[in-house]
Amino acid sequence: MNIGRVVTAMVTPFNEKGQIDFPQIKVLLDYLIANGTDAVVVGGTTGESATLSLEEKEALYAESVRAAAGRIPVIAGTGMNDTHATAELTIRAEKANVDGIMLVAPYYNKPSQQGLYEHFKTIAGKTSLDVMLYNVPGRTMVNMLPETVIALSQIKNITSVKEASGNLDQMTAIISNTPDDFTVYTGEDSLTLPSMAIGATGVVSVASHVIGSHMQDMIARYLKGDIHGASSIHGRIVPLMKAMFIAPSPSPVKAALAFQGINSGGVRLPLIPLTEEEKTIVQKALETIHSPFKQ
Repeated sequence: MNIGRVVTAMVTPFNEKGQIDFPQIKVLLDYLIANGTDAVVVGGTTGESATLSLEEKEALYAESVRAAAGRIPVIAGTGMNDTHATAELTIRAEKANVDGIMLVAPYYNKPSQQGLYEHFKTIAGKTSLDVMLYNVPGRTMVNMLPETVIALSQIKNITSVKEASGNLDQMTAIISNTPDDFTVYTGEDSLTLPSMAIGATGVVSVASHVIGSHMQDMIARYLKGDIHGASSIHGRIVPLMKAMFIAPSPSPVKAALAFQGINSGGVRLPLIPLTEEEKTIVQKALETIHSPFKQ
């Protein structure tokens, strides 16, 4: 499955009652597609998966597939810290006709490396879809080591990893020791360019909600050998990337989308909206990048 260079970890739009705003999914997808997104992950961390019921996740997958209408791949975030439940949700996601699956390392229970291997192997065996692993130790409290990813890359439908440890040495080990068709994506927006310099394919991004086109331009310049041009864009967009994490995600990016004219609603507790001071930081960061999107 070709998912491109810039994959957006999409927010889940909510209405005023805190329910999924299904009509707004197409508005958001149209905007993302028009502004540099090659594929989306729905129902992941940025999509507030921890607060979505299984029924809501199924409905979100199905509506995202319908709204995307084949224009870009839709990847379902089905990972949880219960292997059986994750396998069941993955089966349901495949029935919703998503294009691929993203599986986060099990959080809270802190499995061993062998436990991680067995978890992902078991779930991959329940689906015919391509699987992207997701390593984010800052949230899960377990770091999936390169040796584990390398072993998992031998399983036919485990085809990529979103590596959000922020450790370039760890990414290098994975890139150097996995098959050529196994793709590595950084999960850290500000490491997009450094990661590509060591052989990563691209980024699974939060900031691409609002600077997807800039990120595509940066990547295109790098691939053409215009290192100076790429680094210049990198230097200009990193402050905006940092602003997307001044508070727990996705509160900042939902505020940024609102400033761009795209309503994705609020966040569900235990997350809270930005303060006025935080909103000002986001707004000023956006003002240095580009003008609002016109619906």
